Amino acid sequence: MKRSTALVLAAVVALLSSVPLLGSRYLIDLSIEVLIYALFALSLNVLVGYAGNVSFGHAAYFAIGGYGCAILQTTFQWPLLLSFPTAVVLSALAALAIGFFCVRLTAIYFSMLTLAFSMLVWSVAFKWRALTGGDDGFLGVVVPAFLEDRIAFFYFALAVVVLSTAALWLICHSAFGRILVAVRENSMRADFVGVDTRRLRLLAFVIAGSFAGVAGALFALYNRVMYVESAFWTESAQVLIMTLLGGMYSFFGPVLGAAVLYILDLTLAQYTEYWPAVLGTLLLALLLFLPAGLVGLGSRLRRGGR
Repeated sequence: MKRSTALVLAAVVALLSSVPLLGSRYLIDLSIEVLIYALFALSLNVLVGYAGNVSFGHAAYFAIGGYGCAILQTTFQWPLLLSFPTAVVLSALAALAIGFFCVRLTAIYFSMLTLAFSMLVWSVAFKWRALTGGDDGFLGVVVPAFLEDRIAFFYFALAVVVLSTAALWLICHSAFGRILVAVRENSMRADFVGVDTRRLRLLAFVIAGSFAGVAGALFALYNRVMYVESAFWTESAQVLIMTLLGGMYSFFGPVLGAAVLYILDLTLAQYTEYWPAVLGTLLLALLLFLPAGLVGLGSRLRRGGR
């Protein structure tokens, strides 16, 4: 990592750490939500930006992490030190099982299979009312006493997201990440030189699902509830748009995309009931004029529009 990048990131973390000092409950809540969705988008970018596989079902692992943590905490009364990592492991195992079938396919067939498995997870959460609460949601998630305070939860979420982001950075900028990009660019050539591309894509699938589970567990603890909508295809579409909006070929692009889209959602929803139409227009503009996202736009502006 360049020194300038490291300094900027340190400044961003310092600014985030000072949010509770402003005394605004709204800003604290907004920051927590943005942190959760930023991690969710970063996890998807392992698949989209680095492996070159578009997933329409990433919300499944977000929901499994959230439901897993909520059920273990509330129904089985596990302590957080056990329930949180176990929920992440459940997401990883689900990603391993689903990814085993998905990585056998490529292009649109891969994407549609991820969507099919995601809808399967959604239907289980919807129908298994005794465990998940069905369409009423899993309400009253038990949270440890030390996280009941909003400020304490903010710092907990910040620590988890920063550590997860650092782990993803190391993974994506390791030899594994570079080979993954090589597979994205030319899988046939990678196969020819001896890279087990299917195994590599499966590992990327599991990593992405694991960190989506972390985001889901944070979401459940923060909101004290999990709804089946968290596993629905619209949630997968939203996080995919976040990734595209920020820039899928930039590591931190999805973080920017998550922040911008979430704040736009909150702001515009207060003034218009046609937010889905605005979102559709935004997606069209992205695909037609900003294929590299906001990060790519920033780079073009720095180069003088070239």
